[in-house]
Amino acid sequence: MVKKLLYIEDDAEIGKMVKEDLEQRGYLVHWLPSGEGALAAVHDSDLVILDVMLPGLDGFTVGQRLKKEMPDVPILLLSARTAVDDKVMGLQFADDYVTKPFHPDELAARIQVLLRRKNTESGELQIGHLTVRMNEKRVLNRSGKEIILTGKQHQIFMYLLKHPNQILTKEQIYEAVWGEPYIEGDKTLMVHIRHLREKIEEDPGNPKIIETIRGIGYRVKQ
Repeated sequence: MVKKLLYIEDDAEIGKMVKEDLEQRGYLVHWLPSGEGALAAVHDSDLVILDVMLPGLDGFTVGQRLKKEMPDVPILLLSARTAVDDKVMGLQFADDYVTKPFHPDELAARIQVLLRRKNTESGELQIGHLTVRMNEKRVLNRSGKEIILTGKQHQIFMYLLKHPNQILTKEQIYEAVWGEPYIEGDKTLMVHIRHLREKIEEDPGNPKIIETIRGIGYRVKQ
C-alpha cells in the first residue's frame, strides 16, 4: 500500500526537489508551504516531514501540535540549525532530526526506518503487495482495500505469518489450526490454501506470498 507523506516546507526550490524525489520512490506526497492546514492533513498521513523555518508558526510549534493531534504519526524534522540545543528541543516531539543540506538518499533511508518502526509497533507487516494489520486481523491489497478471508483462511495465514521464513509441515499447520491430528492424505489444508491464494496472490498459479515446499509443506518469506 502506498505510504502518504505530509511534507511542510516553505522553500519552493527545495520543496519541489524533495517532493519529486520521494514520489519517484513510490510515496504519495502532500506538500504544504506552511503549517496552515497541517492539523487537518496529518489525519491522512503515515509520516510528517517538517521544516523548522516556516512563515508564521515555526516548525517546533507546528510539530508539537501535530504530535499532540496524532501521536502515532512519526515526525522527521528538517533544519539548517546544527546546535545541540535545537536538536534536543526538536527531538522532544520529533522522531528524527536531519540537518540541511542533506542527500536525498539519506532522507529516504530515514523515512524508511521511521515507517518500519511504526509498522512494527502497530503490528503492521508489508508482504509483497499486501499490508497485514496483525492487531486488527485485517489484510489489505495494494490499493488499501480489505481482502475478506474466511475464519480458517485467516487462521492459516496468521499462523504462517507468525513463523516467517520457516518451512512449516502440513502436519504442523493442520494441527495448529484445526486442533486435531493430521491424517496423511487429507486434502483439507491444501484446498483451503488454494482458496486463500486465490484471494491474496496476484497470480495464484505462480504464488509469491505462500510458497509450496514440495514434499514438506509451506512457507511465507519476509
